[in-house]
Amino acid sequence: MTTAELIAPSGRVHWVGTGMSTGSGLALVCDGASTTLWGRTAAKADACLARLGLAGRAVSRAYDPDALAGELGAGDVVVSMLPAPHHPELVRIALEHDAHFVCSSYVSPQIQEQADAARARGVVLLTEIGLDPGIDHLLAHELVRKAVEFTGDRPATAHFTSYCGSNPAVPNDFRYRFSWAPRGVLTALLSPARLITEGQRTDVARPWEAVRTEEAGDEAFEVYPNRDSIPFVDTYAIPAAWDLRTFVRGTLRLAGWSEAWKPVFAELPDASESRITELAAELAARYPTTAADHDRVVMAVRLQVRADTGESWWGEYVLDVAGDERESATPRLVSVPLACGILDVVAGRVAPGLHQATGEPDDSARLLDLLGSHGITTTYREGREA
Repeated sequence: MTTAELIAPSGRVHWVGTGMSTGSGLALVCDGASTTLWGRTAAKADACLARLGLAGRAVSRAYDPDALAGELGAGDVVVSMLPAPHHPELVRIALEHDAHFVCSSYVSPQIQEQADAARARGVVLLTEIGLDPGIDHLLAHELVRKAVEFTGDRPATAHFTSYCGSNPAVPNDFRYRFSWAPRGVLTALLSPARLITEGQRTDVARPWEAVRTEEAGDEAFEVYPNRDSIPFVDTYAIPAAWDLRTFVRGTLRLAGWSEAWKPVFAELPDASESRITELAAELAARYPTTAADHDRVVMAVRLQVRADTGESWWGEYVLDVAGDERESATPRLVSVPLACGILDVVAGRVAPGLHQATGEPDDSARLLDLLGSHGITTTYREGREA
């Protein structure tokens, strides 16, 4: 498929959605582009701007597909902060108007199907540029680059783990704080996972049954696999010469989480759709999120390689951020990387076609430096053994 010349960015951004993940990154977008915020109503968009201290910095609109299509121009950027099922429609609208598309969510099969069409039109589809997925991708690319510098072309065994979770900054009895829709939390637990353990592809029907202890920094957490990790072996360009013994992307929870959630796990497997909705409402009411509570996001990405000569190297990035009175950690860590990606598209730095954060090592390092300039930093450790 031929790649067309990039449709010149117009400098206009249409941010669609005003939910929990729309955070201070929106301010960066307003600083760098002419911005329209589309909410369920114009009043909700206005309220979101006021909450973020951005009143008057963006145009407010009530979202519906036809209204968005009516305002789109070639080279505009459509940003979806709506639930993932709405993304394909927004991609379709963007392509029809030669506009670019950005979201923080995972690539869906429906978006993947539009990759060739986007590349042929000169349109960018930038996805997975948030927290997880997003920052974790950048850290993984950096670790693989460092490990390849160590192994060169030599065969090596490798172990890769990447875990992330949003939890209460001050542990509560439930060992959890709802930072996104409670029903989504429950349905995610019902999704099977796939990973590599002891060199073999492994399927896990109930992720909570695969909980184990993992240290991040100097603290012990509980972790479990999430979604299908296998496609990311290619995404991270793991060398073919490596014997990949462990490869898992998953969720990180506070110690004691699996014990606190036992009643939930006992009910989930046989729960009807209506019961899951009810249970989500019950849990949200029992463990409400208040202004006095703060979240804490911890991400740990680690890679260990041992060359066939016996020499070994390991590297680990840890991100540990707590929310405060100004802003919760989760929306900040989703929206700021997203904003950096949006502004890259606005600046014409992203090639046409489908992207997952970035696959270019230089871009990973540059984006991490950019995040650092906005106060999002990681702790890095590494070690070697002869």
